[in-house]
Amino acid sequence: MPRLPIADIEIRAFAHATEDLNKVIEAVQQILPKEHLDEINFKKRKLKGHYGNPIQLIEARIKKKEILSKILEKIAKKLNEVDKEILSREIDRHIDKGSLYLRLDKQAALQNEIKIKSADPIHIRFRFRKERREEIYKICKELGLVH
Repeated sequence: MPRLPIADIEIRAFAHATEDLNKVIEAVQQILPKEHLDEINFKKRKLKGHYGNPIQLIEARIKKKEILSKILEKIAKKLNEVDKEILSREIDRHIDKGSLYLRLDKQAALQNEIKIKSADPIHIRFRFRKERREEIYKICKELGLVH
């Protein structure tokens, strides 16, 4: 396997008191390759919201090349053309210090769809081996994440 341009992927999602934790975990799992779910270790932390309301943080860091590659393929394949176009135009807002940040719709993920959404999302950070924005954009284009 050629050297993957991504070092790791971090995934985070918050389950608010009004949400079913299992549904949030299911939404996150929908964006991941099913054949590797048992290899991805999710950590859960209990937090308190601004008004003291309970929140659970679900997070995982994935470093295994085969899994990284499959996550990228799945997101690139399932992300709709409108979101790819928006991401292409706004790429500078999504890249910082060698990482690409995406926010995906939790509700759409439950329906096995991948859509960009900024409110109450699933957070994904792709940490690239390259630092420059132009290089990251080129890689994203080659992977089919942007136009």
